[in-house]
Amino acid sequence: MKIEKKNGFAFIIPVYNHAGTVAQVVKHVQALGFPVFVVDDGSTDNTYYQIKEIEGIQILRHHQNLGKGAAIMTGFAAAAVVADWAITIDADGQHYPEDAHRLIDAIPQSTRPIVVGAREGMAGIEGAHIPWTSRFGRKFSNFWVWVSGGAILSDSQSGMRLYPLPEAMLLTTKARRFQFEVEILVMARRKGLNVIETPVRVVYNPDGKRISHFRPFVDFLRNSQTFARLIFARIFALR
Repeated sequence: MKIEKKNGFAFIIPVYNHAGTVAQVVKHVQALGFPVFVVDDGSTDNTYYQIKEIEGIQILRHHQNLGKGAAIMTGFAAAAVVADWAITIDADGQHYPEDAHRLIDAIPQSTRPIVVGAREGMAGIEGAHIPWTSRFGRKFSNFWVWVSGGAILSDSQSGMRLYPLPEAMLLTTKARRFQFEVEILVMARRKGLNVIETPVRVVYNPDGKRISHFRPFVDFLRNSQTFARLIFARIFALR
């Protein structure tokens, strides 16, 4: 499929077993008029069959599950051919695609930063209907991103972001699963690439139907290992 460059922006949607939501997310994203790249990260359900007939998108597939970070990197490589910026959005339906304009409007005139969509209503008890794992993970991640040498952020785990290309592709991240999204924030700061935030809306269904592949115990350990590696590297560099 031939995709023409439009306004320098392209959407990347990493997908893993989101058959129930991915088609709706893709169609809402398409309505914004930017190129759309969907990266199916080895889904084992019928995710691919929900989107394969949607015209005007490019579907990239991993034969096995490599992780969200790997899917985003695959999307970066494809989007960089037609765009200067990549907008990532989760496939679970928690984001409002039109909030991409908030990310774009937040770009300063003089720099090309990573723009993180800070999810509104995630702080404190105001988000009581949000799973405790998400609230705890967010605070845990925010603190350790800062300790590792990254920016002070309110929502370092948000999946809705705007990345400058090719700058983001050149950051030497090692993590390829969920941890990629926190590591790249730390590496950006170390390489002199600014990281800023702007508010975006979020949908969390109280009935618990939102699909998340975050595993509290396993991913907590992986996050801890990633942060330990980043902190040791920072200490070594300072010494």
